[in-house]
Amino acid sequence: MHFHDWYYTMRDPRNTMRFITNLKNDIPPYHSSEELVNSEKELADVLLGDFLEIYDEYDYLTVCGVPRSKRECSYPFSQMGLKRTIRSVTNELGFGDGLDYIVRHTDTVCTHRARSGHGGAGEMPRPGLLRDTCYLSPEIAGKDILLVDDIYTPGVGIDEDAIGALFDCGAKSVIFYAVGYTAKGNYSYRYCA
Repeated sequence: MHFHDWYYTMRDPRNTMRFITNLKNDIPPYHSSEELVNSEKELADVLLGDFLEIYDEYDYLTVCGVPRSKRECSYPFSQMGLKRTIRSVTNELGFGDGLDYIVRHTDTVCTHRARSGHGGAGEMPRPGLLRDTCYLSPEIAGKDILLVDDIYTPGVGIDEDAIGALFDCGAKSVIFYAVGYTAKGNYSYRYCA
């Protein structure tokens, strides 16, 4: 598993990646177009550096993303900045674009908002939920996949479920990358096993 930096709560002064929360743009007050553009630029800089480090270890990678919790067609343009930025960096670096290989067709609970009672309708994470709520492309078979998520939180299981679904669909290998890793104490390792 690879990740860029530790992710602290939005109000924590150690949080250096506010752009992640900005790009979700799902809690009022919503961000301005200028804030969203700046957040996409910050994310692009992070991804460019990190993807090149990861890519040095492999001949070719196809980039997929962990889908958001609602049906993809329900998000406005202003809430799709993460996917847009990953696609832009993927294309700039010449990686395979597999960002439409996993597309949510049934809503699930938005875990980061569930604690406040605004998680929406649908199921909480469980093994097999991604396969039950997403379209998975047959193009996954035989590919080395770089699976990207914004924030990894141990114990939630969303990313592990996505990795398992990719292998079930015949992925040759899956390398997982999160921009942020939820900090729960004083950690000092950038790469986790």
